[in-house]
Amino acid sequence: MADDFHKPALFGGREFEAFPGARDPAAVMRIAHDTARSLLARVRDSDDPEVVDRVVRFTDEHGLDAVAELWAASGPRTLPGALWRIYLLRVMIRQDPAGVALLFQRGTEVLATIDPVIAGAPSPAGPSEVLELADRILHGVFDGDFPHALERAAAFCRVEAAGATSIADDQEAASPERATELTTRASRLALMADELAACARLAHDDALE
Repeated sequence: MADDFHKPALFGGREFEAFPGARDPAAVMRIAHDTARSLLARVRDSDDPEVVDRVVRFTDEHGLDAVAELWAASGPRTLPGALWRIYLLRVMIRQDPAGVALLFQRGTEVLATIDPVIAGAPSPAGPSEVLELADRILHGVFDGDFPHALERAAAFCRVEAAGATSIADDQEAASPERATELTTRASRLALMADELAACARLAHDDALE
């Protein structure tokens, strides 16, 4: 079963070949939901510990586009939409662990909430710690408490957003372009946090589809 799972066909986009020309949006959405449900079921039902690792590392080998083709257009409060955001978050962390760690550390210093605790990263959190956290969150999606994994991801985004906003304020006078970049990033992270938190609430009620 594990060998069958590892075939890229699950994400490779070949599911769309049955729809020549313009893709039927309804068919695309159905495929997105079906593949998301199938992925979770197949991983959770497997006795092979390598299966989760393969899924976590999928974008390392095949790139984010392979996942985006199936799930990126899904609604933010859906199962495929949630999985897309989790993978996107992991890729963001892996692309710049030092920068992410800097924002996370600042976020822990300025936030007066329990989000740093929910996210689960140690303080201080360096690049290796945030890389490990990214993998632990994605592992939790597939072999742990799914709603809790979404809550951790949402909390992580809130801490990052707070850190980006704080550093943007520091940079406003000396580097307004950098401040604008950080403010935009904070806005996107805050939106992702809200979307993941909404998915977590739905997942708690077994209503995330």
